[in-house]
Amino acid sequence: MRSLLDFGGWSEARVNAIFDTADVMKEVLARPVKKVPALQGLTICTAFFENSTRTRMSFELAARRMSADVVTFAAGASSLSKGESLRDTVETLGAMQVDAFIVRHEASGAAHLVERYSGKPTINAGDGRRAHPTQALLDAYTLRREFGDLAGRKVAIIGDVRHSRVARSNAELLPMLGARVTLCGPATLLPGELARRGVTLTTDPHEAVKGADAVMALRLQHERMNAGYLGSLQEYARHYQVNDALLLRTGEHAVVMHPGPMNRDLEISGETASGPRSRIVQQVENGLAVRMSVLYHLLVGRGE
Repeated sequence: MRSLLDFGGWSEARVNAIFDTADVMKEVLARPVKKVPALQGLTICTAFFENSTRTRMSFELAARRMSADVVTFAAGASSLSKGESLRDTVETLGAMQVDAFIVRHEASGAAHLVERYSGKPTINAGDGRRAHPTQALLDAYTLRREFGDLAGRKVAIIGDVRHSRVARSNAELLPMLGARVTLCGPATLLPGELARRGVTLTTDPHEAVKGADAVMALRLQHERMNAGYLGSLQEYARHYQVNDALLLRTGEHAVVMHPGPMNRDLEISGETASGPRSRIVQQVENGLAVRMSVLYHLLVGRGE
């Protein structure tokens, strides 16, 4: 595994190896001194061309917890504003002896281009609406810690599926681990091409959550939308909001998730987001260990 761009070519065994190492990293993070020298001497560049809080800070902390040097690339303060191309930017950073790139970009496929231009290990931290593999890994890892084996578990993902790279990556990863995924949203936000083995589509949220072990709410991505997808926000919240009333159709053990950032009381009620079923904070906590594991496997543990 040289880079993590999506889950093409991945196997359940590879995912479980990431998770097993994440378990070790969780132990590291529970120590008084939360640091190991695994990446000492390496320099990692976080190149975020889109705004981010959780993913960027999680990756930067993960790299620093493993003793790497971190260079933060700020697109708005770079030569991109002067017309420099992505290729020239990446080749310039590579010439400064950067050892790996973590990339978020509004264009689908941008992370693939960074890997090609740099020749360095590259992690896709979200490209357009195409993929967000480490978010899917931390979601699946959170479910594994909750339930153990994911085989036969039902996960309902509700909201703006059309514009969600998180939904796409989870629909790719979770069935690989034996889970059943139901994607749900208004017809205008539910692209039919996502239906595949292990993934079903429905516009009925009550059907989606029936018997679900986990319910994940997705943010409405207004920045990627054109007019005409929704009648109104009030109508959307009335039909598709994840709330305690909707959760009555799940089992008592079902948990609630959200990849963040949340629009409280729109796609998810504030009461549910902060309630006893919520695992949203745990997703963020687990994301640090998972990203430490990914960095380890990419940069030092390829043969393990």
